[in-house]
Amino acid sequence: MRTRYSFTAVALFAVVAAARLTAQQNSTEHPGQYTPSDIEAGARLYSSQCQTCHGLNGDQISGVDLRRGRFKRSNSDDDLAKVITTGVPGTAMPPFSLQPGEVSTVIAFIRAGFDPAGTAVKVGDSVRGRQVFEGKGSCGTCHRVQGIGPRTAPDLSDIGASRTPAALQRALLDPSAAMMPINRPVRVTMKDGRVITGRRFNEDTFSVQLIDAQETLRSLEKKDIRTLDVQTTSPMPSVNGKLTADEVSDLIAYLITLKG
Repeated sequence: MRTRYSFTAVALFAVVAAARLTAQQNSTEHPGQYTPSDIEAGARLYSSQCQTCHGLNGDQISGVDLRRGRFKRSNSDDDLAKVITTGVPGTAMPPFSLQPGEVSTVIAFIRAGFDPAGTAVKVGDSVRGRQVFEGKGSCGTCHRVQGIGPRTAPDLSDIGASRTPAALQRALLDPSAAMMPINRPVRVTMKDGRVITGRRFNEDTFSVQLIDAQETLRSLEKKDIRTLDVQTTSPMPSVNGKLTADEVSDLIAYLITLKG
């Protein structure tokens, strides 16, 4: 009986330990994200502390739309934390006496787009993020921003207006999964035997336009095409393992400032 009990106890301990490890692993999809419990706690705090002034959807203050990530003075999570804890002198925004952990949950809820079931990504410093973009990240090797850079990859000049921080993080860590259909690379075999590869730029019923590796815009008539293969693997490499979680957060902070 003693041997059987010991074996059962060890087995039970192993199951519990494994369950706890799985829960920890599933608490966030990637480093640099807030946990679902953070978002849920933030939703409750927002409802009790912030909703009266900012409204149910966070857009009740002129020039501010918290749900869509539009702020007057803030960009990074540190900026938001400072506004929450110190207020904004000369405005109706008072300081709040919240613990740092409580402030983080409110920010998590905001970053999740007011969706308790959403994904909330931490947003770092945009100045450092630009340095990562231009340096270690080598993003400017392929992407164009405000008229500077090549055209072989999508122009990012207004990426901050069309992508959420969570969508940007996914694109950085898993480019193929986040790739928009229009941006997928294509391999075209013409009826005369020529093979043309590049990034699909536009397509209609009769033609397809692509930008090749030499940044030349090619417009091809479909009647002259033998095969058109749309690739599902992005030529963009993942930054996973190349950039730290903090560097990814900083890079996201820079990208969301790019709004055309």
